[in-house]
Amino acid sequence: MPRPPASAPPQPLDLMFQALADPARRGMVERLSRGPASVSELAAPYAMSLPAVMQHLQVLETSGLVKSAKLGRVRTCQIEPGALSLAEQWINARRITWERRLDRLGDYLAANPEDDEGETP
Repeated sequence: MPRPPASAPPQPLDLMFQALADPARRGMVERLSRGPASVSELAAPYAMSLPAVMQHLQVLETSGLVKSAKLGRVRTCQIEPGALSLAEQWINARRITWERRLDRLGDYLAANPEDDEGETP
């Protein structure tokens, strides 16, 4: 698939994979999959400053994976339930394509066993 020109805005799928490329952000998504959490709770397992955690959360929000709301002095984050479906659909389409190709290869090899005889293990 060709890449869009550098001046084109990032596509939602690109933003999602970019967000999930970082292990800290994946950890935050994993934590949020168990329920909403404050920024402080999300920051606790990481040896990074609160502004760095906020930057990670901004990337997750921009990608559509996470949303947050501020109530008083506490910002609470939660996962966007359907957000991963875009990545899931993309991955499943690749998986289906490769399964079909492997099935055709298996059918070919089963129908043409003599093609395998000349190979050595």
